[in-house]
Amino acid sequence: MKLSQTKRTTIIKFFLLSLFLSIPFLLILLSFNFQLRRTTTTTSTKTTSEKQGLRIRPGYSSYDAYIQRQLNKTLNPKLRQIWTTRDWDRKIRVFARFFQEMKEKKLLWNESRSLCIGARVGQEVEALRRIGVKDSVGMDLVPYPPLVVGGDFHHQPFGDGTFDFEFSNVFDHALYPEKFVAEIERTLKPGGVCVLHVALSRRSDKYSANDLYSVKPLVEMFRKSEVVHVRKVDGFGLDTEVVFRKKNLTR
Repeated sequence: MKLSQTKRTTIIKFFLLSLFLSIPFLLILLSFNFQLRRTTTTTSTKTTSEKQGLRIRPGYSSYDAYIQRQLNKTLNPKLRQIWTTRDWDRKIRVFARFFQEMKEKKLLWNESRSLCIGARVGQEVEALRRIGVKDSVGMDLVPYPPLVVGGDFHHQPFGDGTFDFEFSNVFDHALYPEKFVAEIERTLKPGGVCVLHVALSRRSDKYSANDLYSVKPLVEMFRKSEVVHVRKVDGFGLDTEVVFRKKNLTR
C-alpha cells in the first residue's frame, strides 16, 4: 500500500527534526571525546617525563644510529689517548677508593666475580684488581684486551647468575633503561650487588641517551632487588651512588 503524500511529508519532517535536534548532542559527545584523549595524552606525557623522573632523549632514527653515536665517543682517538695516559692513574685511584669502601661495607670481597659495564679502556677493572678483586672484567662496545671484552649492555654476553658484583657509571647512555637494568639483574647472582653512579642534579654529556631527575624510577626498575643505600658522590661528573642487592627469590 502506498503512503499518501501527507504521510510521506510528515515522516520526512519528523526525520529532519530528529536529525536537527541530535546535532548538539553529537557535538557535545565529540568534544568530550577530544578532551578525554587530550587529557590522557597529557597525563601519559607527564607520567613518563615528570612524575617518573626519567626522560629518553629523542633523535635516534634506529638502534643502529644510537649504537653509531655511542661508538663515535668510544672510538674517538683523542679521548682514547686521554683515557689511556693522562686519565689512567687518576681514575684508577678514584675508582679504587670507591671499591675499597664497598669492601669495608661488606658489599664486595676479594673472591667476588665482578663486571664493570661500559668500562671503555678498563680503569674500573684495573682498580678492582689492584685492591685484590682479581676475577674482574669490563664490557664495552669496543673491547680493550685484556681488561675489557666486547658487548652491548642492552644484551650482555654472559649467562644468568654470572657475577657477584656489577658496577656502572654509564646508565645515562642507555637508550632502553629497563633493558639495561633487566640485564644486570639477569647476570647477577642472588645476593649479588650492583653499584650505579648516576647524575641527578647535573646534566650528563651530549652522548647520553636519557636524563634522570630522581632515584625513584631507577628503584622501580630494579624489580628483583632491594636498595642498600643512596648517597652523594663526586664521580667524574656523576653525583649520586645507588647500591642494590639482588633478592634471593628461592627462599
